[in-house]
Amino acid sequence: MVIRASKTDPTLNRAFRDYTEARKIFADTARARTPKDKARVENQVPFVRERCFAGEVFTADLGAIRRHAETWCRDVAGARVHGTTRQVPREVYERDELPHMQPAPATTFDVPHWCDPKVHPDHHVQVLKALYSVPTRYIGKTLDARADRSSVRLYLGTELIKMHPRKAAGQRSTDPKDFPPGKAPWALRDVDAVVRSAREQGANVGAFVERLLGGPVPWIKLRQAYGLLRLCQLYGQDRVNALCARALAFEVIDVRRIEGMLKDARRTEDAAVATGRVIALPARFARDPSSFATRATVGDAAPGSAQDGGDR
Repeated sequence: MVIRASKTDPTLNRAFRDYTEARKIFADTARARTPKDKARVENQVPFVRERCFAGEVFTADLGAIRRHAETWCRDVAGARVHGTTRQVPREVYERDELPHMQPAPATTFDVPHWCDPKVHPDHHVQVLKALYSVPTRYIGKTLDARADRSSVRLYLGTELIKMHPRKAAGQRSTDPKDFPPGKAPWALRDVDAVVRSAREQGANVGAFVERLLGGPVPWIKLRQAYGLLRLCQLYGQDRVNALCARALAFEVIDVRRIEGMLKDARRTEDAAVATGRVIALPARFARDPSSFATRATVGDAAPGSAQDGGDR
């Protein structure tokens, strides 16, 4: 119950602290190695040991042991005259203490599990061998995790930053909102989202990725699809679209082949520029093409009018 003993600032077990809060119990810890602080409490231990079960023979039936303890407390220990108060304990309890007691709990206390997991770069923490996501800003931080039968709560200091439903060992609970905008589909391995991103790069790239991920187990080829989208960023979507069209025509659904062709083409172009065989020309106009658009006229000018600018 007490993790670190101290005369002025003791540290309670966090699960026991939750229990005292749930049952509205005030826990007043005694000083270590100071038995006189609670002499009356400690004195009951040898009394119960020597009077209740010393010399008794019990079977393995837990119910019978409990019935014996209840009978002894009510008819023996509770009916005697107490040596200090000179009163019958059961009568004092029923008259003075019972009216002020809370009703007995109707449910069993759900003992929580506390741990201190660290947030990994994949936005998840591990609690009881299950994974739970947290927002990006907490990556690298150590949190306080509280797990009970139904939920897992994650704290940073005293602030509750995330709450998940409890998962079995080996499972995960991931909230897409915990990832930066646009990153959730990649983290969640959303096949449809990857196909949509490929279509944005061009019709042939989209068709290639659809063929690539169209098998019975598309997740094992997601890395290839990610690689193809990176090629669009490195070499331009026009070149990748052209090569995807050629690959689809020859039924060659292989991203490594496309990457190899792009690298060979880049090396050929670089060598040609270095030897002067290909000269990169500057743009024809320095201005944007919109600068050369003609000014729109208002209405149709009549032939021979001043707007037409002709002479009759």
